[in-house]
Amino acid sequence: MLGMMLAGSAQAAAPLVQERTVALPHVAGRIDHLAYDARHRHLLIAERGNGSLDVVDPGRGTVTGRIDGLPAPQGVAYAQAADAIVVANGGDGALRFFHADTLAPLGQIALGADADDIASGPDGTLVVGYGDGALAMIDPAARRVTATVALPAHPEAFRIDPATGRTFVNLPEAGRVDVADLRRGSILAVWPTQGLRDNFPMARLAPDGVLAIGFRRPARVALLDAADGRIIAEAPSCADSDDLFEDRRRGLLYLICGAGAVDVLRRDGNALVPLARIATAPGARTALFVPELDRLFVAVPAGSAGEAAIRVLRPAP
Repeated sequence: MLGMMLAGSAQAAAPLVQERTVALPHVAGRIDHLAYDARHRHLLIAERGNGSLDVVDPGRGTVTGRIDGLPAPQGVAYAQAADAIVVANGGDGALRFFHADTLAPLGQIALGADADDIASGPDGTLVVGYGDGALAMIDPAARRVTATVALPAHPEAFRIDPATGRTFVNLPEAGRVDVADLRRGSILAVWPTQGLRDNFPMARLAPDGVLAIGFRRPARVALLDAADGRIIAEAPSCADSDDLFEDRRRGLLYLICGAGAVDVLRRDGNALVPLARIATAPGARTALFVPELDRLFVAVPAGSAGEAAIRVLRPAP
């Protein structure tokens, strides 16, 4: 069914079209998370295998700056209150801060082993996943940890409900999704993922807050009720999923997979409808959708597809 549907969709206009490629010269190894600095209009790319972070001007399609000597940078974010780039490093577990304009170092926090993904928290805070199982809330202006919560396994993607502060956390090693209260340092709910395994990417959908989660075993994408964790819809997907984004303007989901594809799906009530599979490159498993720019940026590591690059995909009108 999926193959027939995707073949048919090729005859219609593609939902994503490659607009340009931004070369990342001298970048080797795995590329991890991406972030967008809206104030300076910069795309930030954590180059884990290269020990560097590139700053890209997406309008001009050029690299405008680089931070070298980072120990396995994984998570990256822009903190507006501090006008700082914040990098979570898996090598030494430190959270490093750099001036967003000059890239000068501002300081660091010794967080814990395997500092990883970073998300925006309430009131300008940042939330970082790290270690064998923990989340930390960070005040980026003061550069200090304000709260932590312990988890039973290393957190992958997590999303925060801005209205309630509840944090939904993918824990693939534990085979579950946890709901955490960061301020109280407690776990509110535990949702086993049942027959689905390796839940890595997550998106929180508007307007009802339903969670979309990508699973690797088997390769599926599912919708979960954010009230009780009940699976309300699922569909087959590309393999080795690692990032997932909602295009609210079009009511679409973009699932990015290391198998070399982006799956485009539409939510239709309590159903997921696969629309197209867009080819990228092997290992291109991380990306960022920036609604302000209406573009999907896909990180392609150096390899069979050539040198490392960012492929800029433009959604159909």
